[in-house]
Amino acid sequence: MLAVRKVRRKLRMGTICSPNPSGTKTSSEVCNADWMASLPAHLHNVPLSNLAIPGSHDSFSYWVDEKSPVGPDQTPAIKRLARISLVKKLMKKWSVTQNLTFREQLEAGIRYFDLRVSSKPGDADQEIYFIHGLFGIKVWDGLMEIDSFLTQHPQEIVFLDFNHFYAMDEAHHKRLILRIQEAFGNKLCSACSVESMTLQALWEKKCQVLIFYHCPFYKQYPFLWSGKKIPAPWANTTSVRKLILFLETTLSERAPRGSFHVSQAILTPRVKTIARGLVGGLKNTLVHRNLPAILDWVKTQKPGAMGVNIITSDFVDLVDFATTVIELNDLLQEDRALAKC
Repeated sequence: MLAVRKVRRKLRMGTICSPNPSGTKTSSEVCNADWMASLPAHLHNVPLSNLAIPGSHDSFSYWVDEKSPVGPDQTPAIKRLARISLVKKLMKKWSVTQNLTFREQLEAGIRYFDLRVSSKPGDADQEIYFIHGLFGIKVWDGLMEIDSFLTQHPQEIVFLDFNHFYAMDEAHHKRLILRIQEAFGNKLCSACSVESMTLQALWEKKCQVLIFYHCPFYKQYPFLWSGKKIPAPWANTTSVRKLILFLETTLSERAPRGSFHVSQAILTPRVKTIARGLVGGLKNTLVHRNLPAILDWVKTQKPGAMGVNIITSDFVDLVDFATTVIELNDLLQEDRALAKC
């Protein structure tokens, strides 16, 4: 029966979002745009903290502006070097961690977004931008892209995790929070018990957006969740072996209630890593050759109160990442079948 359900779900989910002329599917074209809506009924009342949910690391960094100033997240030494135009071109190779736009990530099944934001020097209108070494698109543009998708897919839920803020005073924060309100309106979900966050409960309220805000300002707004509700331990290693050990350890230490949990299945370059692969960039030097091994680890996992919840990756389109994470929820169906026996 489980195999039959898998086939039926793939028929519903596995359409092509943007067909290519050859008629073949690439991993970035497999469309999981409605995967939450397609989950079986008995998972509709399972807390989202117990489901397997695919996410992206530095989600916005599919485009960065090498013509803009270097971001305030960089050291003074990097800022001085970046006066040389070639340095910014090289920085771009290491700042970009995704190929897909927000819309494309959503269609591929990504539901958690790792967001880092900053004001821009000399920007008189106090606009806020995404940032990872170099400035990305305006936050407003990204939010509108996400909202457009959600309007077209009313049963899909997203997690927006604002976890790094640079060069932002109180006025900048108020502007950003106002932008969030303007973009999503009634789709915003008020902070409450993590265990009460189920698909069914959110569908009934017509809420689709959970905002996590790692700054004390969250206390002033009912729709902002504390960053402590979504811990994302970081391995900070270039070794797949050490990364997997870290992921296993932090999962074993996960609180069974009261928070979501992010497993950052990512490798982080050291200075010497960058020096050795300067021209190749992050994707060619570190990610491309190691991502299959990381995906093999993902395939061995199981969601649940003490299992995986949100799993993030760089370059989510290089392998069938999102679908692999989504299919872990089939294991919750197996548990239900066994319980009936």
